[in-house]
Amino acid sequence: MLNGFARISVYILLGCFSLLTLFPFWYEIAASFSSSRAINSGEVFLWPVEFNVVAYERLFDDGQLFVAMRNTVVVTVVGTALNMVMTILAAYPLSKRRLLGRNTLLMMITVTMLFVAGIIPNFILIKTLGLMNSYWAVWLPGLISTYNMFVMKTFMEGLPEEIEESASMDGAGDWLKLMQIFIPLCKPILAALSLFYAVSWWNSYFNVMLYITKSAKLTVMVKVYQMVNKVDENLLNNIGGNDAAERILLTPEAIKAAAVVIAVMPILCVYPFLQKYFVKGVLIGSVKG
Repeated sequence: MLNGFARISVYILLGCFSLLTLFPFWYEIAASFSSSRAINSGEVFLWPVEFNVVAYERLFDDGQLFVAMRNTVVVTVVGTALNMVMTILAAYPLSKRRLLGRNTLLMMITVTMLFVAGIIPNFILIKTLGLMNSYWAVWLPGLISTYNMFVMKTFMEGLPEEIEESASMDGAGDWLKLMQIFIPLCKPILAALSLFYAVSWWNSYFNVMLYITKSAKLTVMVKVYQMVNKVDENLLNNIGGNDAAERILLTPEAIKAAAVVIAVMPILCVYPFLQKYFVKGVLIGSVKG
């Protein structure tokens, strides 16, 4: 056991590491609310200098980011729901030793973690199926994560067998046991994996950029990617307006910082509500068995 001084030292050390990891994002927030002069002169550090919200106003002027945010919410919510349904339906039977061919199935599933078809075969498949410019082109390739499925399977294997045996004696079938016993007992791992899937969907942009060509269907990450890569004097001329005082407040760095904050902040707000499930859910699911 750590004594009082050692415990305080550990807390201070962990606090310093936490501040170091938070500093880059905090700096982006400060820069997004700062003026061009302050950013270019290196005056921005922890707090905004010459506070303004011009960068955010210009990013939302044309309404495209609102559409992109709505699209991202749809992709994230539906994608996460599909992921969890498929993960549960795969993990439950594979957690039962009475499943015929269980070892063979597990070996075949494990192979998918080592070998992938590649971008070109996937693109040809999606195009052949006629799924271009459809969110199903994004959802189907990532319908289930093998790693998350194994975590869920291991968690289910760690549940007391007596509960399932008593339910079987009462005449409950597999569907009834899954819905009324296993899913309620798996709330910690369900919450943790749901957040993992949601963060993955929220941050995804490559598949959207590959399969979605209609601007009205693009997600916020693709919009942010486009903005960050196109921020130059021409962009400032287009979104900066004609007011000279307003243009002084704008800078490519401020636009980039505001775009990063807009993309990260929504999903970051979800973390505190599910943080308590991480240790109990993920550690139990990954260590047991």
